[in-house]
Amino acid sequence: MAGKQYAEQIKKLRKDVAPYAKSDLRKSVQQIINTVVPLILIWAAGYIFYGVSPWISVACAVVASGFVVRTFIIFHDCTHGSFFKNKKANDTIGFITGVLTSFPYAKWKREHTIHHATSSNLDKRGIGDIDMLTVDEYIEASPMKRLGYRFYRNPLVMFGLGPLFLVLIANRVNRSDAKKKERMNTYLTNLVVVGILVLLGVTVGWLPVLLVHGITMFIAGALGIWLFYIQHTYEDSYFEHESEWDYVKAAVEGSSYYKLPKVLQWITGNIGYHHVHHLAPRVPNYHLEEAHEANPPLHQATTITLASSLDSLRYKLYDPENKRFVTFKEVGERLKQRRNIANI
Repeated sequence: MAGKQYAEQIKKLRKDVAPYAKSDLRKSVQQIINTVVPLILIWAAGYIFYGVSPWISVACAVVASGFVVRTFIIFHDCTHGSFFKNKKANDTIGFITGVLTSFPYAKWKREHTIHHATSSNLDKRGIGDIDMLTVDEYIEASPMKRLGYRFYRNPLVMFGLGPLFLVLIANRVNRSDAKKKERMNTYLTNLVVVGILVLLGVTVGWLPVLLVHGITMFIAGALGIWLFYIQHTYEDSYFEHESEWDYVKAAVEGSSYYKLPKVLQWITGNIGYHHVHHLAPRVPNYHLEEAHEANPPLHQATTITLASSLDSLRYKLYDPENKRFVTFKEVGERLKQRRNIANI
């Protein structure tokens, strides 16, 4: 009975959270003013003061990276149609913030929609997700595939090379099944981004551009990957095969509540309330905390702090049998036993 009651409770959550899925024009405009405007001003300061000291430019780039993350949250809300009531307003601001963050609006909108529809579904991985293998998939993989996966899941690769791959390659090309409108949006985004960088390079010099814009986007990219990683990768995260998968359980149990200090919560646009976001994607970022606090069942979501989140770096593979993430070391013994059996 307890299990049935719990299932009914979490399914009722979608209805309870619905009132918060409304945009507020005043708050949306306020966020643009306190996020996008400072970002542009900080970037400008980085270029202006380059002649005084390159270190001032570096400091500006570091600060700007936080505002890029916050600008991305605005972009993210626009892709969900939650930042404004008007579709055209969402698409326009989404494109502009996409240029500022180097993300093509239409491409990311489609792929992120797929992510929401398939999150924590073991049979529908691959679009909008961080690649993940189950224990059995890893054991049955070829030595080269296991090596490639270990390389991919290495923190130095994921958060070091990952931002470069994301900004320079992944965001610049479309998937093979993309339609013409999506492709054209990506091409236009690329053209505007390159145009701005060329204009800056010719005007202020390529070294300042590399220093200010390069450092900003690298740090912001690393932070973005980290946030996406920690929101779905923790020991007791929820994953199920299609036959057992449930949307609400995937939201509440497969997405974490990343409890951050207020300053970091502001910079990340409340995206730490990721369980609320996955439950109701149309809730704008400025209503996520309120929706969480007003619905006690949401408090059951796995809470991760800044300190405890570092522990998630150990988790590499998902074990469907025991419903939890495991380390490479834990799987090593099984792989060794398999090799011994094969040699008999």
